[in-house]
Amino acid sequence: MELKEIQTSQLHSDAFTMIGKEWMLVSAERDGIVNTMTASWGGMGILWNKKVAFVFLRPQRYTKEFIDQKDCFTLSFYDEEYRKTLSYLGTVSGRDEQKIEKAGLHTAFINDAPYFTEANTVLVCRKLYAQEMREDCFLDAALIEKNYPQKDYHTMYVAEIEHVYQK
Repeated sequence: MELKEIQTSQLHSDAFTMIGKEWMLVSAERDGIVNTMTASWGGMGILWNKKVAFVFLRPQRYTKEFIDQKDCFTLSFYDEEYRKTLSYLGTVSGRDEQKIEKAGLHTAFINDAPYFTEANTVLVCRKLYAQEMREDCFLDAALIEKNYPQKDYHTMYVAEIEHVYQK
């Protein structure tokens, strides 16, 4: 089934379900290579009068190198049958193996941003803002102990959702 462009208001589910429960792949391309990672932290909303998505990437993630070098990336969402695939893609680095190929996913592009044809929903996002999280900005110190024992704070990316595609 082909993806068709829809309005953000037509998304099949809320951000809490899409990101927190169903998970997503964050994907980008550089120098002809595509990389992706599974994420379950992020959100969607309105900022600067734009429809935006925000995602968080740790500094050691290979995908971060791709996101940092390109203006656009995709967030893609999958049916439950892909849960094991998403789990695998979140635990193996593209530095170490051809994980997309091993996962059996098929790469395609929308506006020069990669996604996988198995996705049920794809958001094409253009970066607007990036900021490294800092320990001194946490108001609840318990979050540091629980989420950052190695002090590897995420970089937050805010990106405009330029296009939404759905099966």
